[in-house]
Amino acid sequence: MLYLASIFLPLLAAIVTGLFGRLMGDRPSQLVTCLAVTVAAACSVVIFIDIAYGSGVTETVHVLDWIRSGRFEAHWTLRFDTLSAVMLVVVNGVSACVHWYSIGYMSHDPHKPRFMAYLSLFTFSMLMLVTADNLVQLFFGWEGVGLCSYLLIGFWYDRPAANAAAIKAFIVNRVGDFGFALGIFGIWLVFETVQFSSIFAAVPGYAGENVSFLGMELPAIELLCFLLFIGAMGKSAQIGLHTWLPDAMEGPTPVSALIHAATMVTAGVFMCARLSPLFEFAPDTLAFITFIGATTAFFAATCALTQTDIKRVIAYSTCSQLGYMFFAIGVSAYPAAIFHLMTHACFKALLFLGAGSVIHAMSGEQDMRRMGGIWRHVKQTHVLMWIGSFALAGLPVFSGYFSKDSILESAWGAHSSIGDYAFTFGILAAVMTAFYSWRLLFMTFMGAPRADEKVMAHVHESPAVMLVPLYILAAGAIVTGFVFVDAFVGEDWDRFWGTSVLILEQNSAMMDGHHAPWYIKKLPLAAALIGILVAWYMYIQKPDAPAALRKHFEPAYQLSFNKWWFDEIYDVALVRPARFLARLCWKGGDGFVIDGFGPDGLAAVTRALARRASIFQSGYIYHYAFAMMVGVVALVSWYLFSAEF
Repeated sequence: MLYLASIFLPLLAAIVTGLFGRLMGDRPSQLVTCLAVTVAAACSVVIFIDIAYGSGVTETVHVLDWIRSGRFEAHWTLRFDTLSAVMLVVVNGVSACVHWYSIGYMSHDPHKPRFMAYLSLFTFSMLMLVTADNLVQLFFGWEGVGLCSYLLIGFWYDRPAANAAAIKAFIVNRVGDFGFALGIFGIWLVFETVQFSSIFAAVPGYAGENVSFLGMELPAIELLCFLLFIGAMGKSAQIGLHTWLPDAMEGPTPVSALIHAATMVTAGVFMCARLSPLFEFAPDTLAFITFIGATTAFFAATCALTQTDIKRVIAYSTCSQLGYMFFAIGVSAYPAAIFHLMTHACFKALLFLGAGSVIHAMSGEQDMRRMGGIWRHVKQTHVLMWIGSFALAGLPVFSGYFSKDSILESAWGAHSSIGDYAFTFGILAAVMTAFYSWRLLFMTFMGAPRADEKVMAHVHESPAVMLVPLYILAAGAIVTGFVFVDAFVGEDWDRFWGTSVLILEQNSAMMDGHHAPWYIKKLPLAAALIGILVAWYMYIQKPDAPAALRKHFEPAYQLSFNKWWFDEIYDVALVRPARFLARLCWKGGDGFVIDGFGPDGLAAVTRALARRASIFQSGYIYHYAFAMMVGVVALVSWYLFSAEF
């Protein structure tokens, strides 16, 4: 019952609120969803303690027989092991905080029951994803969170920008999901099962097998893992399929915290960790994952340097931190990736919700250029944002210090060219992470006020219902690092993770990282301090320095501010040709050819003939007599003419 409650309580709340929210009213709808997810979070903590620190065995709960078609079977079974238990705590814990926070943040919105129902439905979909026992069930949760993301990003449907962002997120994720679906199909063709335990047991026997794909003979495991990772690239916003994430900030801030910082965007990381027994036999794909992750970490950090929307800065930060998680996956440091996933969920949700508190205080203003000097009015939010930034930058004691450093040490411990690439770009991203984090703090809270007097007159601290979740997340941002570092990535990591994660003996990057020299271990901290000092110099000591620096490095600034022109390139290379082809098919093919020579053409000819024939229906007898006479003459002439020949 405890296992089922942790999963299905959010679904029950979503159904009740979605169907009867208007009858129940705003406050009952909010309480139903908040209490359901909070109880589910409490159940998740008990499950985590029982599995991770108790029995350590994998528990399965059979819900129902789902699909049977010939030899294909997919049962609806919930899988509870250490990996899923960690994800349960993350998903339900952060979701509970976001639900309670939303009571205050959405207090002026007229559609509260719908919003709360969407949040709870998303939570259930994510829970289905992380407790799936087979690939089809995982795909169900995968698509469920995609649907809820679309609904929540476009929640304010009266805003064109929100609708466009929702559609963009949906379409870009479909690109990745196409690769993911192909991977699932391929796994069925190779292994003739979609059950995780059966796949994992059979993988070693297929390590040297090839399959035919697009006329090429390719290693089976490499191809399958590559296709699955394409799905992860879309869902987790890796470079190339990342463009939807910054635009998704058009949704309400609680959505940004829940979906685009702590849960949905980490689905790809979880999927790769869950399938570690498969990915371990695909070294080339792991190298590709390392490259994509390290490149994303660096690229997204460069974009965050110059953004002026407070939520977009944090969004690009999320994209960058996901890159860290993926290059940890690429060097087989799966525990380090999940460790950073958990700590990142706390401090990034804290930063997003803290940004929401700032926006709430500033009457909806999101441009940091119109902020400044507000720390005296929002002292609690100010302190909480500093805590989140400390954790994000990876300063000692705070959680990011332990999780991000373990990833960088693992990259160094890979002792390979791709590992060195990831370590180098990870250090550079760490400098930029600290810089843009403190840039955000200085521009938002410090200096002279840049907002107009009317806005400044209404700056106020958020209510307790918004601040209490921030304090809970802040506690997580502080303690989760040093509390769990030994269990997650310590020398006895395999005792904690059990069979939920597999690392082959030859892939010892995480363990070798523990024995890195002192300067390697201290380099991430030095990088963070350099970034903080540069931000302090540019935005506190010499406030005119950013403008002067931009003047001297205008091309680099434009590259960063315009996000490397990915959207513009996609618009020219993909969107415009697709729009031209669609318009050609619509106007030329459907309108001119099909309709013109088909239904519309026949109707037009019939209408014209009928109009001309109607001329003869004048109603005058002499007109009809004349017509009859002409007809008789024509008939007699035809008869005589034909008889003569």
